[in-house]
Amino acid sequence: MDDPITYRFETINDPLTPSFNGLTFNNLQGINNFGQIDGFYGSGQAGDPNKGYLLTHGTFTPENCPGSAQTQANGLNDLGIHVGYFYKTDNGVAFDNQFGFYESGGVFHEVNNPNTPTAAEAAKAGVLVENQLLGVNDLNIAVGFFNDINGNSHGYTYNINTGKFSADINDPNAVSTVAAAINNFGEIAGFYTDSGGVIHGFLDNRGHFSTVNAPGASETELLGINDFGIAVGFDMVNGAMHGIVFNSHTGKFTTLDDPHGIGTTTLNGINDLGQIVGFYVDSHGNTDGLLATPNLIGIPGVGHMMHV
Repeated sequence: MDDPITYRFETINDPLTPSFNGLTFNNLQGINNFGQIDGFYGSGQAGDPNKGYLLTHGTFTPENCPGSAQTQANGLNDLGIHVGYFYKTDNGVAFDNQFGFYESGGVFHEVNNPNTPTAAEAAKAGVLVENQLLGVNDLNIAVGFFNDINGNSHGYTYNINTGKFSADINDPNAVSTVAAAINNFGEIAGFYTDSGGVIHGFLDNRGHFSTVNAPGASETELLGINDFGIAVGFDMVNGAMHGIVFNSHTGKFTTLDDPHGIGTTTLNGINDLGQIVGFYVDSHGNTDGLLATPNLIGIPGVGHMMHV
């Protein structure tokens, strides 16, 4: 029997994070194999805008689209490419349109799937413009989603090298599909909503979809995947949110909650060293970034330990 993997947890919050209504909000979104982390602070409520940052060996660097009111830095690869989305307004997430971007060498490039409704079309239909890039691999293939005129999501990939979009990525069981992460083998992790409103995780291996449901969960979302086929995300069990690690080769789930939290942990990203980033809610109601580093070496997804 394999020895269980244990982790050491670090709480990581940008020191510039302002308090809003007495609380702070940090979210770590992606981690590459050099230990660099993309994240953001701010809840996105009106008056508490999202502000992106890059964390490199203990140093926080702001990462915000020029002229934007809000930015979420969501994913990064080993080549210095970052992806995410931004808002032009700060009226609250229920009212702010979202636009995708990638950043290379400090230059931001807006990326919106051509099937995304225009602002005028969305306003007429009573929906938001929603286009997000959530992950990127070392081939500079980004992955994300857009919402159609009915408010349903469709995944896609975007080739940063050529500027080309893929056809829509829709799980065959889905009304709405979000493609959240992609590894260097082109495997995509994400989640979909079925016709009954239930949310399931999925893996897409070159067009072959597999539904991923954590045992006993009413909801499962996969948000990150590494080159060893280890995916991370969260599930909902009896109304509580728990971080999950899923081995796509063995089908094994592991619940992984930050010990400092109150039963609300989300895992957003994992690198090939097995380091995981995400967030949890503490006993004071603050949302804190987390880094979980495996204590064991020599297992799939785990290599030499690195410290941020």
